[in-house]
Amino acid sequence: MLIQRLSIIGVGLIGGSLVRALKRVGACGEVVGCGRNTANLQHAIDLGVIDRYDTNPASAVKNADMVVVAVPLGTMASMFATIREALFPQAIITDVGSAKATVVADARQHLGEHLPRFVPGHPIAGTEKSGVAASFAELFENRRVILTPLPETDSQAHAKVTTMWKTTKAEVVDMSVEHHDKVLAATSHLPHVLAYSLVETLANMETRTEIFRFAAGGFRDFTRIASSDPRMWHDICLANRDAILQVLGEFSTDLAQLAEAIQQGDSQRIENIFTRAKTARDQFNG
Repeated sequence: MLIQRLSIIGVGLIGGSLVRALKRVGACGEVVGCGRNTANLQHAIDLGVIDRYDTNPASAVKNADMVVVAVPLGTMASMFATIREALFPQAIITDVGSAKATVVADARQHLGEHLPRFVPGHPIAGTEKSGVAASFAELFENRRVILTPLPETDSQAHAKVTTMWKTTKAEVVDMSVEHHDKVLAATSHLPHVLAYSLVETLANMETRTEIFRFAAGGFRDFTRIASSDPRMWHDICLANRDAILQVLGEFSTDLAQLAEAIQQGDSQRIENIFTRAKTARDQFNG
């Protein structure tokens, strides 16, 4: 069996879906869930996602050979500090955070002797829904999981985390911490910032009732991710601030150029921008 005892700290969409995928193929034994909401944890037991739970992270990781930390980025440091002394000497630790530089910094500060067995990770999968009730075993199928191993990362720990994610039918890719944060700022973090900002702008308009009443499919598709967990995205914006600001600045420049073309009635320029965007999107979608 790949994992004898799995400890999931933060039993939500990602953690719950990971457990479901592993259990589906018999890749893990006992699963211990940890969180602050006992009702959510009991629901996870009722759903068959976890076998038991403990609200104390230090107790939840005892004798676990794999520990997955799926908590908001803002609480990562305190979580590492809390579990450090309770970790099994050979335990492998990984996370699912959307920004890696701050997680790695927190791990270096608080994991101490366990750092070589820490394998930073980020599954590029999810929905706008949250909570264990939204979890499902197929979430990671044909999706990418990025690992950002450190120079001191133990090769066996890296291999086991890689195998764990491949077991969910995900494609596992290694990447540097810095490159990960730049890429995700553009492909994930910026779209969420734009979706939240657009809905905020429209919600503040005097005609907001009619705007939302007559919103069509395009509006729903573009703003779907604005229903994501605000606290999680608050933490991501602060954790990956520099990379997000850089790509947001580039977007703002391009948006200003489009606004200028519209203001000037520059038909050809507008069409060129839209055509280039359509071509790029069609190539990606294909």
